[in-house]
Amino acid sequence: MAAGGGTITWNTRFGFLMAAIGSSVGLGNFWRFPYTAGENGGSAFVLVYLACVALIAFPILIAELSVGRHARRSAVGSTRKMAFDAGASEMWSIAGWVAMAGGVMILCFYSVVAGWVAAYVFQMATGVFVNAPPETVSAAFGELVSDTPTVIGWHTMFMAVTIAIVSFGVTRGIERAVTILMPIFFLMLLGLVVYAGMTGDMGAALNYLFAPDFSELSGQTLIAALGQAFFSIGVGSAIMITYGSYLKREDNLAQSAGIITGADTMVAIIAGLAIFPFVFAFGLDPEAGPGLFFETLPSVFAQMPGGQWVGTAFFTLAFIAALTSSISLLQVIVSFGQEHTDFGRVGSALFFGAIIFMFGVGAAFSGGFFDVLDKMSGTVLLPLGGLLIAVFTGWVVSKQLMLTELNQASAAFFSYWRFTIRWIAPIAVALIIIAGLADAFGMPLPLFGQTEVATD
Repeated sequence: MAAGGGTITWNTRFGFLMAAIGSSVGLGNFWRFPYTAGENGGSAFVLVYLACVALIAFPILIAELSVGRHARRSAVGSTRKMAFDAGASEMWSIAGWVAMAGGVMILCFYSVVAGWVAAYVFQMATGVFVNAPPETVSAAFGELVSDTPTVIGWHTMFMAVTIAIVSFGVTRGIERAVTILMPIFFLMLLGLVVYAGMTGDMGAALNYLFAPDFSELSGQTLIAALGQAFFSIGVGSAIMITYGSYLKREDNLAQSAGIITGADTMVAIIAGLAIFPFVFAFGLDPEAGPGLFFETLPSVFAQMPGGQWVGTAFFTLAFIAALTSSISLLQVIVSFGQEHTDFGRVGSALFFGAIIFMFGVGAAFSGGFFDVLDKMSGTVLLPLGGLLIAVFTGWVVSKQLMLTELNQASAAFFSYWRFTIRWIAPIAVALIIIAGLADAFGMPLPLFGQTEVATD
């Protein structure tokens, strides 16, 4: 069957979980969550973030998995069919369209950033930075970004790997890849934490991330936590609708969603424990953001004993995180192509992958175009997709229809889910949209002050 879901199912639940967790764990887990937590009250922020996950990201994730499994089609086809089965207008497929557009737009520039990461894996492994002075290592990132042919070369490699994996299909391509890559990812991440604890300042890192400072909490903190929770889990991009379409009827959606959100949050926290011991041991600025990732940390690796291999491991971890996210984003549009064209799986992967590749080339040539893709996807399309899914499953689809998808959940849990998806999640995501637009246009929010909405 050519449809996005059809009779295709994951071979194992483990394979699905690795794919879903891999799609959630992205580059943002490595730098955005740790320093956002540190500058917003440490564990006080973490508590707010966990509440936002439980009340926003988790309910929307369950909703997206439910829509996908119910209809067993692409994101667009699934929202259309569920609307039809609910007796509602099939125009509600707009939720799938918006989410899919946002995810595709992310991949257009995300693949360029992943190419930067791949370049750093190569440079670290070949010893380019060994014993180089900090200013030389720091300047190397600017030189890389301005070297457009080199950036396009790494972007080409990354997209070729992504297209190849997706071309092999859901089970022989995506599931097989993630069941190999994600365990390697977790083992390397834990190994890096152990090494950081032995050689860095783990005490300062723990204090930075977990010492509660409730005086730092504010309306801006709430907005930061809302945005981090929403984007980190990966809802709103049609990935979970698509991956949900390959689930078996007996799979427990609520339980799976809990594992996915829990694993994503743990990776973000553990990544902080892998990075910040080095940061504090070398007296660096923990709030350096992306600069910390591509400029400051490589300088540390260049000076520390064994830093060549520690740096190689670190950027390999980041590359795996980028790759597992990219294959999920491409699968969304490939699923649509299989359902609505005669291209087939391989043809859809090649056709849509080539289009995304060309947009990525445009982003590599133009920083302005890169920023437009980033802002449009993160500020408008993804949160709007999440908002539409929340309203659709909470207000349009009947309670009975949702009960059939969540039939393994207790009555108390279903009541919790239905309340959050109808009332809390839509209001919170609307705040994310407002905050993102205010930030994009440089307008402070009256009650919250200027803020920045994070994208993964």
